[in-house]
Amino acid sequence: MNSVRALLLVMLAAALSSCGYKIAGKSDILPPSLKTVAIPAFGNGTVRYKLTDLMPEAFAREFIAHTRYKVVSDPGRADMILEGAVITYAYNPTIFDPTAQRANVADLRVTMRVKLTERATGRVLFDRPLMEVKESYQISRDPLEYFEESDPALRRASTRVAQQIVTAILENF
Repeated sequence: MNSVRALLLVMLAAALSSCGYKIAGKSDILPPSLKTVAIPAFGNGTVRYKLTDLMPEAFAREFIAHTRYKVVSDPGRADMILEGAVITYAYNPTIFDPTAQRANVADLRVTMRVKLTERATGRVLFDRPLMEVKESYQISRDPLEYFEESDPALRRASTRVAQQIVTAILENF
């Protein structure tokens, strides 16, 4: 019994020490003179209009929550400008229910580009010209019982991308 208890304590300690998401900023390689970032609306090469709203919002939340940079609305007053564009959006059913003869799960794939530029000099501080984002979600069987899951899936994907990119910017990954 004591060995089981000890094993559980070790597993709990390991789980608590590796929470998964690392707060960036301690190894910040950006010049200390940079204090503000503007995140204008993203370009959109797709028919999925909400993506261009979700991405800048997710990036702004991530910069506010996990960096020392202040997010400003006017690119002309920012030290840095984070620009992005959604290049492609694809939706593909992946798991089919043979009894209902329809898809249960779908995958969405978004290809995008993100670039961070120092406004005063035009120097590119970070550039990810092609990034693919994937997210799966369940398709409602009965629209009266469930809600459409594609919008929450896009929000989850936006948040995950913002976390990855902001961490990469701060750590020059």
